Amino acid sequence: MEKQIKVAMGLEKADLVLKGGNVINVYTGEIEVADIAICDGYIAGVGSYCGKKEVNMQGKYLSPGFIDGHLHIESTMLSPSNFAKAVLPWGTTTGICDPHEIANVCGEDGVDYMIEECKNVPFDGMFMAPSCVPATPYENNGANIDAKGVDKLLQKCHGIGEFMNAPGVIYCDKDVMDKLKCAKAKGVVVDGHYPLAGNKELNAYIGAGITTDHECVDVEDACNKLRRGMYVLVREGSATRNLRDLFPIINSKTLRRLVFCTDDRQVHDLLSIGHINNNIKIAIEMGLSPIDAITMATLNCAECYKLNDRGALSAGKIADIVVIDDIYKFNVLEVYKKGKLVAKDGKALFEAKVLDNKKVRNTVHCNDITEDDLKLKINSDKVRVIGIEPHNVTTTSLIRKASITKGVYDFKDGLSKICVIERHKNTGNIGIGLIEGYGIKNGAIAVSVAHDSHNIIVCGDNDKDMAIAASEIKRVGGGMTAVHNGKVYDTLELPIAGLMSDKNIDYIATMTAKLNKFAYEVLNVEKEVEPFMTLSFMSLVVIPQLKISDKGLFDYQTFSFVDIEVKE
Repeated sequence: MEKQIKVAMGLEKADLVLKGGNVINVYTGEIEVADIAICDGYIAGVGSYCGKKEVNMQGKYLSPGFIDGHLHIESTMLSPSNFAKAVLPWGTTTGICDPHEIANVCGEDGVDYMIEECKNVPFDGMFMAPSCVPATPYENNGANIDAKGVDKLLQKCHGIGEFMNAPGVIYCDKDVMDKLKCAKAKGVVVDGHYPLAGNKELNAYIGAGITTDHECVDVEDACNKLRRGMYVLVREGSATRNLRDLFPIINSKTLRRLVFCTDDRQVHDLLSIGHINNNIKIAIEMGLSPIDAITMATLNCAECYKLNDRGALSAGKIADIVVIDDIYKFNVLEVYKKGKLVAKDGKALFEAKVLDNKKVRNTVHCNDITEDDLKLKINSDKVRVIGIEPHNVTTTSLIRKASITKGVYDFKDGLSKICVIERHKNTGNIGIGLIEGYGIKNGAIAVSVAHDSHNIIVCGDNDKDMAIAASEIKRVGGGMTAVHNGKVYDTLELPIAGLMSDKNIDYIATMTAKLNKFAYEVLNVEKEVEPFMTLSFMSLVVIPQLKISDKGLFDYQTFSFVDIEVKE
């Protein structure tokens, strides 16, 4: 502290001074031409300073490091250190990371792996203790974290992750109440997950101490949550892109309660359009003031998550600084993390360090899958069908006429079959359903990323290819694969919990692009659908409307299982 004060007073030289840049002030909305003095990784002062090392920033704009308000690193399929290498060149220096994906496979061991690997790179992963492991009682997963487990995790986590079990909150489930009491006792932030909540239900949910929500898909829902005091996290991911739809809620009165997040973003998007910088660019293109957009990505998020040491360029804050060419073009030139240059001209200046942790590998445990296992035996041709909604994780519940031969579904009606195969405890559970809007022909796609319990999910237009695809996922210990006319086209192996690769971003990007191209061009998956990511959300039973788990079809409105056959 004494050294910081002496540098701030100009009595000693700073370690580093960024000279004469256009400093973006997120407190007042001003742009100041000033120096930034850095000492021991912190900002000592903004004004006129001398340093042991000085870098000319004249004509450039200096922003606080960007903070992602809610993300799942696992959804990128990158290990934590490779994720950091991917996002730091775009200006993201901190992430509010919810590791509930790996926790639902590996429990506390998975959370520990994420935290430990993040320590090897210049990126602050602020990990939240997963609140829903299992996500619901309506599916099988690989681990259980009860209230005692959450309390233990809060010794090393920043807060509690998204509370997807909204009914458990509003109907006072004992384990849910115990988790929320842990959060209240420790004074930590609890993230929300409650799409389209009714007014009384929302009051109850907020009253339980839950302060954020990233599941707003329309203006009315977002405004309801803002009125009741929530922070609304405006999401722009890969499959879920809500920024444009929610843009009307951003104004001078609501601005300081809005935060940017990505939630789930794929590798090809990280490489091509970036991360939180992309949220900022879209908002600017739609007419938002650049400084207001930057404020949503920095100060707002820091205040929302009680990160008092970052979010602005001022004395005492961590020296996380993004150097930008122009506030409208918004090209990131350099990124400083704790006063060290860590990325320049789109390239990270450090190497990823993937941990070889055996506790998060070899996680696929199920019997060999046969065609007979996947047959859908039904008597009525009037059936419930999952309806895909492009660019969203929500679905519709449709009633359709199915084609049946001798009591077995025969694929002749243009629908696709979808199955979820339990892969953690070898229960033999297989949930079987039908889906409209996916469009797959002459093949199958399978993936071990299936939110939130991450069983094997497979979709196709014939049982043979579907069985081959599911068996391939078992063979490699988790991954994503495509099958055409009885042959495996290619497979991206995901050995870390069946969710992440230990390879670099370029390899994963090449493989995912190759598989997606094959899905579109050969398997005829609908162009408005992300082939693998969309499929991975079809088992997310905590999102409306009709979804599927290893236990069967699940209706969000009644929060119960439903038969595929519709009774007259």
